[in-house]
Formats: sequence, structure tokens, C-alpha cells
Amino acid sequence: MPTLPPLPMRRFGPASAAPPVPSDPAARRTDWATLSRLLPYLWQYRLRVLVAIVLLVGAKLANVGVPLLLKQLIDAMTVPPGSPAALLVVPVGLLLAYGALRLGNSLLNELRELVFAKATHGAARSIALKTFEHLHALSLRFHLERQTGGMTRDIERGVRGIESLVSFALFNIAATLIEVLLVLTVLATRFDAWFAGITLAALFCYIAWTVWVTEWRIQFRVQANQFDSAAHGKAIDSLLNYETVKYFNNEQFEARRYDESLAALRRAQLKSRSTLSLLNAGQQLIIATGLVAMLWRATEGVAAGRMTLGDLVMVNAFMIQIYIPLNFLGVVYREIKQNLTDLDKMFTLMDRPQEVADAPGAPALQLSGPPAVRFEDVRFAYEPARPILQGVSFEIPPGCTVAVVGPSGAGKSTLSRLLYRFYDVQGGRVSIAGQDVRGVTQQSLRRAIGIVPQDTVLFNDSIAYNIAYGRPGASRAEVEQAARAARIHDFIAALPQGYDTQVGERGLKLSGGEKQRVAIARTLLKDPPVLIFDEATSALDSANERAIQAELRAVAAGKTTLVIAHRLSTVVDAHEILVMDAGRIVERGTHTALLAAGGRYAGMWALQQNNGENGL
Repeated sequence: MPTLPPLPMRRFGPASAAPPVPSDPAARRTDWATLSRLLPYLWQYRLRVLVAIVLLVGAKLANVGVPLLLKQLIDAMTVPPGSPAALLVVPVGLLLAYGALRLGNSLLNELRELVFAKATHGAARSIALKTFEHLHALSLRFHLERQTGGMTRDIERGVRGIESLVSFALFNIAATLIEVLLVLTVLATRFDAWFAGITLAALFCYIAWTVWVTEWRIQFRVQANQFDSAAHGKAIDSLLNYETVKYFNNEQFEARRYDESLAALRRAQLKSRSTLSLLNAGQQLIIATGLVAMLWRATEGVAAGRMTLGDLVMVNAFMIQIYIPLNFLGVVYREIKQNLTDLDKMFTLMDRPQEVADAPGAPALQLSGPPAVRFEDVRFAYEPARPILQGVSFEIPPGCTVAVVGPSGAGKSTLSRLLYRFYDVQGGRVSIAGQDVRGVTQQSLRRAIGIVPQDTVLFNDSIAYNIAYGRPGASRAEVEQAARAARIHDFIAALPQGYDTQVGERGLKLSGGEKQRVAIARTLLKDPPVLIFDEATSALDSANERAIQAELRAVAAGKTTLVIAHRLSTVVDAHEILVMDAGRIVERGTHTALLAAGGRYAGMWALQQNNGENGL
């Protein structure tokens, strides 16, 4: 058995308080700030955006040309009855031109949608992917505190909101404004200023009313989103833990909790709907007033001889073309505000700072064989008032196995989390091969470590997929070899679908021991230089535990291994055993030496022997 070199004690200063958990900003960012975050993603497709804008302008020019042509058609029909020009030349040519403008408007709009589709879907994909990657980069603290259902709903609404937002903002509001400008130009140049003035006044009143009421109503959308996310989160949480619900006969309790969230959502939605009726009524009043004023002015002009019947028809057609889109402008503006609210929620997730981040220019972890792992005066607390590790120091020499035992809450599993750098230490240092884990990239660090956790969670996929997750791209033969080493191949081969058997949500179709053996196989397939066994055989029966312990010892040969255990019989062959209590190492030595010392370890051993928990 190799001897362990003495470990020099080095103090890095007092432990600091645990970093605060970043919280969502209390106030929503401004709409312009949200839009400015979106624009760079669209600018990647700037050529398509510019082509879409050109097609949009072309479609609106064709649309404005329709009333002008309709005026010419009406006025042309004032020629004497029976004139060949009336029947053959003027109406036919104008009718064909009228149809061409109508068709051109539709074709340009469809072409615009086709050109711009790649930009909208591409931007949505980029933002969704960046959000997904950022969520995986956040610390374990965030994921332990998150509400999965509510978070996924925020992402879903945000992605859906991107496509709607771009479509509404560019192809509805911008298109309507372009058309209004064109119509105002025609009215101001062809008729008196009253026509342009009435149109502008109605437009101003309409937009002011829509913006004012919608800004007031947005609070109900925010509330509805919050209640919707809360209801969705409770439903997902309850369904994921359905076994616990059934164990305690709490189906009705869960239904009441869900119904309370749905009732709150319903109240917010009813407020939103009632205020929508107020918004729509005001908009219709403004539109009706503007239309009556315009037609009155046009009718007066025809009666006075200043305007023709064709002018009257043209003015009416212009008003219809303007006010029909304006009629939807309230809906569009409301949708834009709602989409901006949804998008802001997703950007808030993207802006959540990383508690654990790579240092700028951090290099990859460099290894040339089994490394030494050192914990030097490590201090850590999840919460400032509750310290977990208080000056822990030990070393695992290259290729050796060190076991950590002790009561629950002693800080054993925290060691593996710090080694993986799920959290940063608040005092001291953790190093691999002399390299501080805070100074290397997290990817290279975690690539060098493999773990069999106490609580194994599997993906809702096949057994082969879950084993191969240890090394994506591994061949089926390598997967089966790892399964044999974990003593689970025979069980898998006996299943009707073999390695293609689906394991269910979180692997619940498998027993605890079967899941743990899949986890062992997955880690064996990864074959890293550093291994962590965190109660790796706690869910196995005694016979399988003995068999797998032999396999684990063979696999750990030549690797630097940290074993966290409750059953002492699993660590008797460790090169050194550390006994932890209340965040400190209270004893250390080999199994034989610790028994001879008659201390804490010897008492634990005797207790487990008396209870028959060590399997001896």
C-alpha cells in the first residue's frame, strides 16, 4: 500500500459569506431595451430584412394604386352611352390594370413572407439556443431553486413571441404607417387640407387611445403570465413527483393547489378581457367619427362640383384601406406589448449572471496520467449562517483511493460538488495535478472526472442511450462492455427490447439498483482519470454489491478515486479513510489503524456490525 506524503497546511484567509443568489430585476426593462436586444439576432439576416422591406413598400404602392385606378374607372364611365371607347378601350384596360394591382399586392406580400421567414425563425432559434446554453452554464444553486415548469413556459412564450413580434412590428405597424403616409400624400395633393387634417386627427386620437389603454392593461398581462407560470410549475412538479402524491393520498390537495393558481389566472384574464372591451369600443368610436367626417367632406365636394364621383369612391376606398388595418392596430399593438413582456422574461433568464464562470482566458486542465487531488484548508457554506466545510485539508495521491465517511450532514457530498466546481470555495483551494480548479475551464475539468451519484436520474430514453451518455459516440460493443462490467448486461439482454428498452421519466421504470448499475456503466464507459463514487452501491443488494465492488476496485486501479460512503464495508480497502463530522476531519488513517485507535470510526464499525449493515 503506498504511503501518503504529509500535506502542508496553507491558509487562504477566512471564509467569506456564500455568494448571494441573483434575483430577477424588480422592474421590467423598457420596450426599447428589449427590442435592442433582439435586433442583433435579426441583423444577421440583414439582406433578407432589406429585401422584405422593399417588397413591403412595393405591396403598399400597389395597394394605394387600387383606389386611384378605381377613380379613373368610375370617371371613365361618364363618357356618352354607346361610345366604343367606353366599352372597349377604357374599361377593359383599367379593369386589367385594377386586377394586376390587386394580384401584385397579394404576390408581393406572399413573397415578402417567404423571404423573411428564414430571418424570423433563425432569430428565434438563435435566442432559444443561447438561452438553453446559458441555463446549462448557470450554477447548481440556480437549478436547485428553479421552478422547471414556470421556466420552460417562459422560454416557450418568449420564442413564440419573437416570431409574432417581428411579424406584427414590421408587417403590420410599419406597413400601416407607410400606407397612411402614401394616402395622406395623395389626399393633400389632390384635395384640400381638410381631408389630410381629418385623417391625421383620427389617426392621432386612435393611436393615443390605443397606447394609453394598452399601457394600462399590460399589468394584467404580466399578472396573467405570473399566474400561468405558477400554475404550470405546480402541475409539472406534482406530475414529476406523482409517486409521493400517491404515497400520501394527496391527489385532492394537489388539485386544490393547482385550482388556486388557475383561479388567480382566471381573475387576471377576466380583467384583461373587460379592459379589452373598453379599448375596442373607444377605437370603433374614433374610426366611425373619422369616416363620417371624411365622407361628409367628400359628399359636399361632389355636390359643389369640386369633386367627381370617382373622387368620392376613391376617398371612401382610401378610408376603408386605412381604417381596416387601423381596426387591427389595437390588437397588433396589444400583441406587441404582450410579446415584448414575454420576450423580456426570456432575456431576464439570459441575463442571469453565472455564479461559477471560467476566468477570462482560462486554459484547459493539463493531465499526463492519474493526477493528485488536493483540498487545502477548504471552507464553504451554502448559506452564510450555516457553514458546511470548516478548514478541510487532505490529498488523494495519483492512482490512490481515499474514502470519506461520517454522519449525514457532515459535508461529504459537498466535497464532490466542489471538485466538480459546481460551487466555488469561499476559502482555501481545490486543485487537480497542482492546478486550481478555479483557474481552468469547467469543460476540461469535468471531462477529467467521472461520478456515480447516490441519486441516479436517467433520461427518458433507452438504456443504451443512458449508458452511452458517458461518452457520446461510443459503439454498441463498448456500451455492452461497460454494462457487463457493471453487472447489468444479463438483465438488459433478458428484456424484450434489450438495450432499446425505454427507462421512463427520470428512469422510473427501473428499480433503484438497476438505475445505479446503469450509472456505474455510464461512468465506466467515460473512463476518466479521476473517479468519484458517492454511495455508488447504496441501492444494491448484498450479493450484487460485493460483485460490483470488485469491479469498481478493478476500474479504480491506477485512477485517482474519491469514495463517499455510509456503509463502511465498502471502503475497507481504501488507501486512506477520512472521518468527517460537522464539516471537519476528525479522524484519518487506514481501516486497520482506525479500528485499532478505538475512536469514532471504530464505534461506527461496531454499530454497523451489530445492525448487520456491513454485509459481513
